Amino acid sequence: MDNRKQSNIVVVIMAGGAGTRFWPLSTKQKPKQFLRLFGERSLLQMSFDRLRGIVPADRILILTNLDFVSLVREQLPDLPAENVIGEPYRRDTGAAVCLAAMLARKRYGNPVIATLTADHLIQPVGEFQRTLLSAVARASTESALYTFGVRPTYPATAYGYLEIGDSLESDGEISHYRLKRFKEKPDLETARSYVDSGWFLWNSGMFVWQASTILSELEMNLPDHVARIGEAVKLDGSDGWEAALERAFEPLSSISIDFAVMEKAREVCCVAASFEWSDVGGWLALSDHLPMDEEGNHFHAELHSLDSRDNLVFSEDESERVMLVGVEGLIVVHSGNRILVTRKDRAEEIKKLVKERDLG
Repeated sequence: MDNRKQSNIVVVIMAGGAGTRFWPLSTKQKPKQFLRLFGERSLLQMSFDRLRGIVPADRILILTNLDFVSLVREQLPDLPAENVIGEPYRRDTGAAVCLAAMLARKRYGNPVIATLTADHLIQPVGEFQRTLLSAVARASTESALYTFGVRPTYPATAYGYLEIGDSLESDGEISHYRLKRFKEKPDLETARSYVDSGWFLWNSGMFVWQASTILSELEMNLPDHVARIGEAVKLDGSDGWEAALERAFEPLSSISIDFAVMEKAREVCCVAASFEWSDVGGWLALSDHLPMDEEGNHFHAELHSLDSRDNLVFSEDESERVMLVGVEGLIVVHSGNRILVTRKDRAEEIKKLVKERDLG
């Protein structure tokens, strides 16, 4: 089967995150998905680029925070303006998925919806596309919710896991499974047992389903979301759209789609992805994707070091010259008029200081 002939696809890219782990690059005004960490394209732009040849721009929806609508449109000028939807309040992925599904049904009928992330690193692109289209082909003929599991390469404690069950008919080299359960982020010993068993995959937070299938599950598990957002979506494209969306979102509870639906759904399947995947959760995760000198210093700058080992240096301007002398295990970042210096073993405390001093 040539999966590229699948035409009834709508892609939703979730781009509403506002994390602080990449301070000083990431701020309240420009969070991680808009940063250029791996070259000339931001993470959001790279997510968009991965869809070339699969789905046209007019069938891609970006769900983001209302404050970021203009920034999304600036970074993705090929998108129709009405395909960038600003959520007026942060209500987690349950509300975002509900809104996306209702908009997709209203605008496109009953498409197969691929719900993807805006701030993850995925490569190679060809392998991602093959996996995505394999899930789309299966979901288009089944009333099942599909999630993407990534085969773990080490016992990660920063990711949730998926426990796979019975094997389904494979699509060439791409394996499909019934999903037994979701597992929260484990401790190291538990993560090792997951990886050793061969029955667990990393939870990528990406999904594929028919609009009718996910809406049926949402009606059972989040009826208030469906009722309120459904009323707002009736005004999509009208002058009252933004005001209606604000009225709908304000009273909604914040809940993730995993907790609200996926862990309770009647039929959940999993496609096992073999592409490289990282949620790039902070400076330490980024170091795996930067060049390294002979002393183990990772860098995005013109680095000169003397008796310095295991450091990470990042400058927005890759030609900026940085010198390290006699230091070890540091993170050093320069962005505009902001500088970060921390030990690697205290990197998780960046967000604490940013919050306490309102430095975002």
